[in-house]
This record gives sequence, structure tokens and C-alpha cells, in this order.
Amino acid sequence: MSWFRKEPLHVRLAREAGLQTDEPPPHDATPRWGEVGIHGVARPRRWDTVVTAQAPQLGLGELEFVTLPDGTLVVDDDLDLEPGSLDPLAAALEQTISPPYRAEAAWRGGSSWGVAARRIEVAELPPDVTGDEIVLSVAGGERSLTIDGKEGWGRLPTLERLGAARGESFVVRAQRLAEQAWEVEVTLL
Repeated sequence: MSWFRKEPLHVRLAREAGLQTDEPPPHDATPRWGEVGIHGVARPRRWDTVVTAQAPQLGLGELEFVTLPDGTLVVDDDLDLEPGSLDPLAAALEQTISPPYRAEAAWRGGSSWGVAARRIEVAELPPDVTGDEIVLSVAGGERSLTIDGKEGWGRLPTLERLGAARGESFVVRAQRLAEQAWEVEVTLL
């Protein structure tokens, strides 16, 4: 009598029940997509360009600015900057990206700054448009407009045209940059 079985018990029971065949299982040709960072799937880019620049007129820290299509620089009102102090940062960026763009800069020591920028879309809205943030959504024939988080009335043809140019159902988010210039982002639904 042998102490070892010739085949494992689960294999013998499956064979006797008719659940096991001699055919190999079919080959699964579906792709094996994994999570970002596990199988080499790239993360979405945050910046369109990253450069270094020398800006001796700037102090320490970090700052953000937007360059409009006409080259005008828009910065937060709280920053106390001398006129032209951001020009070296914008000039370094504009060797690889053209306006309009949103940029962030970080001081790297001495007069050296790291600057990153991404392209944005800018629209000009009529001067009578109030508020600083607008969300317009159109889906299934229904239209919704909010201005600074409150329900808005009326129409904004410029934003409606921007959304409709991309699809029937969309959300347009607009943020005031300066007077009539608004940063616009369109998302299809």
C-alpha cells in the first residue's frame, strides 16, 4: 500500500464529477490595465511647460499669475509687486508656451525661480456680467446658470456658444480674471 496518492483528492473528485476536461482553458486576450503608478500608466500632465528664470526684483516665496492673450499679466491684488517684476518669469515661459496661460512660480534661492504653466482658455464677457464665478450647464434641453453659487437668470451667449461648439450637453465654468476677461473651462457631459 502506498502512502502517497497518485493524484490530489480535489483533482480526482472533479474528474469523477465530470467537471474536469483534458482541454486547456481558453486564452484570455483582454488587456490587463492596472492602476496609475502600478503598471506604468502615465498620470495626466499638470503643466504644459516648466522652466527656470532669473528674477532679481522678486523676493522670497511662491506666487501665481495669469497671462492674458494680449500679454497682460494678472496677479492677486494682495501681492505688492513692482511693475515689470514678473516680466522675466513670463519671458522665460514664453519661449515654450504662448499666452494665455496660468503660471505658478517658486523661489529657488538667490534670484532663481522655478516656473510652471498650463494653457487656459480666456473669453471676454460683457461688462454688465456680475460676480466672479459662473457655472452654466446644459443637458437634455435643460439649462442651469449659477453666479457666485446663486441661481442666475438671463443668458450668456458667449458661454453658451463655447459649450455648444463642443457638444450638446456640457458644463462651462468661468472665473473672472480682470474686468471683462474670464478663464473658461468646458466639460462635456
